[in-house]
Amino acid sequence: MDAVAGGNGLRSFDLASLGGTLRVCHVELVLLDDQPPTARITSFVHDQALLCTFEIGARARGRFVLPLDWCLLGCLQAVDAEASWCHGVPLSSGNIVSVMPDGVTEFALGAGSRVTFVLVPLKRFQERAAAQRLGGLVADTPGVPLVSGAGHVPLQAYYQGLHERIQQGEVDAAEIEAMLDAHVKEIIANGPPERTVCSRSRRARYLIFRRAEDMMYANLRRHIYMQELCDAAGVSERALRYAFEELVGISPVRYLSMLRLCEACRSLASADAGRKSVKSIALSCGLWDLSRFADNYRRVFGELPSETLMRGNYSHA
Repeated sequence: MDAVAGGNGLRSFDLASLGGTLRVCHVELVLLDDQPPTARITSFVHDQALLCTFEIGARARGRFVLPLDWCLLGCLQAVDAEASWCHGVPLSSGNIVSVMPDGVTEFALGAGSRVTFVLVPLKRFQERAAAQRLGGLVADTPGVPLVSGAGHVPLQAYYQGLHERIQQGEVDAAEIEAMLDAHVKEIIANGPPERTVCSRSRRARYLIFRRAEDMMYANLRRHIYMQELCDAAGVSERALRYAFEELVGISPVRYLSMLRLCEACRSLASADAGRKSVKSIALSCGLWDLSRFADNYRRVFGELPSETLMRGNYSHA
């Protein structure tokens, strides 16, 4: 599953590998395109911090929870503003994102999005901020990312250089301190990054999407009717469709199908083949038509469900 996928340098990845990019926590991804997941990931670990550049080939919806002693500082580039958001807030190329722990980070990335980030112990960033009398920055609304706009041009340029150094393997032990200093200096010069907000209509549709999605997760094992999703979201079918089209670019029915396939993929990759079968995992995800499941699974992930199950056992051995 790690073969080169094309001339753009992206490679085919299994969903478990993509979900493990942050290392200290799992990123739960739902693919939004009907094609095998491709990405380009380069990372280095220095002095208990992870420096990484991550580019994804297809659209994806994701969420993660950082451990209480870690924070993530990063920059997004080549982002499709129509498909990329954080907690419903549209993202554009050059946004600086600071994620503090103690909360779920919700996001979506458009095809071709690239994130260059540093995952660092929270105490280390707090010490840097406190030294510059910016301790309040890291205490402000845990778990909800701070997103800056175009005002932080020097920091954007720094991240572009960091991306190139990571790609070339030229990152050294001083890189983490330099990155933290760059963040602190930029905040001193321009003020803390503002938490941008959605328009009222965008926020309303994001909440509709979230309520329907929560209902899907809670009832994945059984058939879910459209009216049930509408009732859970408290809106008409038309409003529900508008919300999904705006937030993830596909219909609620299609999103539920991709959610089930991705859940099945994660379960297959982590299951014990001696105790779990493809059939039992498929049924637990509400995938009742096993023949159609196998066909759809192979189209999206590039292999049969049985191959994922067996490969997971080899990797765990």
